[in-house]
Amino acid sequence: MLTLWGTRRGVNSDGTSRRDFLQVGALGATGVALPDLLRARTVAAAESPGKSISQKSVIWLWLSGGPSQLETFDPKPNNPVEFRSVVGSVATNVPGIEIGGLFPQVARHADKLAIVRSLSHRQADHAAASHWMMTGHDYPPAANGAAPISPSLGSMQARYRGATNPKTGLPNYVTTDHLYADKPVWLGAAYTPFHVRDEGVGNMFPRLTQDRLTDRRALLQSFDTLDRRIDRNGMLAGMDSFEQQAFELIRSRSPVAFDINREDPKLRDRYGVGLGQNLLLARRLCEAGVGFINVWYGGWDSHGTNPSVGHGTIEQEMHKLAPKFDRAVSALLEDIAARGLEDQVLVVIAAEFGRTPWLDAKSGGRDHWPQLCPLVFAGGGLKMGQVVGQSSARADVPKSSPYSPQDMMATVFHVLDMPLDLSYTNPNGRPVSMLEQGRPITELI
Repeated sequence: MLTLWGTRRGVNSDGTSRRDFLQVGALGATGVALPDLLRARTVAAAESPGKSISQKSVIWLWLSGGPSQLETFDPKPNNPVEFRSVVGSVATNVPGIEIGGLFPQVARHADKLAIVRSLSHRQADHAAASHWMMTGHDYPPAANGAAPISPSLGSMQARYRGATNPKTGLPNYVTTDHLYADKPVWLGAAYTPFHVRDEGVGNMFPRLTQDRLTDRRALLQSFDTLDRRIDRNGMLAGMDSFEQQAFELIRSRSPVAFDINREDPKLRDRYGVGLGQNLLLARRLCEAGVGFINVWYGGWDSHGTNPSVGHGTIEQEMHKLAPKFDRAVSALLEDIAARGLEDQVLVVIAAEFGRTPWLDAKSGGRDHWPQLCPLVFAGGGLKMGQVVGQSSARADVPKSSPYSPQDMMATVFHVLDMPLDLSYTNPNGRPVSMLEQGRPITELI
């Protein structure tokens, strides 16, 4: 049955529903509807036709909850016990650089990393800090439940490069999980990330023959005489083009990029489950031309022992989280290098904030600490095998070269060849700069 209007199942930031748009004929009955991917993308295009667009990709690995800088990438092994990593440290393959003791596999690839030890901001709330890190803009009301007001870095990228790759039809912004502040907000619904866990990827594999697909297209075309005056919201405008995109995407080889079952089973096993499979998918999408992929790995909010939520000490929580991270990230670094993608793919490992440099003696945990945040870059043509910036002796504040979330974003802009003065006009008609003050981290360039 051809669906023209449907039931609202969640309203998007622009006020439209996922079910407001015309489905691809009876394909909707078989689960083939691509609203999250194609909704409003008929109007998505590069801001300046003919401009040179980088083909590089970003994997944004978001460590939700805020891991401790000490237990991850700044262990301070020579400090007194109360101000050093509770899981020890491990020497890397770069002389003089040590990282958290539960990352031995990643340590063997430190020559492929640039560890930033002086990223800092001022927001200790999860949502407010996430807003700052993912959009570059401080927004304290986020701490009280306010919706994001600034576009995410991934949406900025999609706005600049186009919502879809013109050669493959793939979305330029993909996410494996819903993240706070990962949306386009006022930038335009077309630049919302395509969510691989929603209706999207499974729906890109229709159980239809080519003949039946052609029949559905003909059925849609038969509605050319529909009285468009009933379209009070203007949502049918451009639907011919919208449906064309949907059919071309289904008919193309685009779904193959999302199918990690096509990978060598040995490689899939090397990555591990959960996080590993998401990172493997991200690598596949990079090769297929997707510009920005969010990958979530949460559980780092280690305040200490709390039986009500099943949390132990930070040492216990690190033993839960670190092995999957160590396995998956090391596999990703090896895979990128083996495929010669070091210059084409930038991996950013970031979180909303770090943790207090002192350990709570009662709970064995660490609290929120935005004055020093973990940040690691890999690839993208940047200078690897180094530590950038220094933290203080107690790993509580930057000692030198303090960097901001906007500096981190400006570095990504540099990799993607996006202008630092990039601005877009908001709904009030005012030009808004995507980066107000940020500058690329010079040691990386």
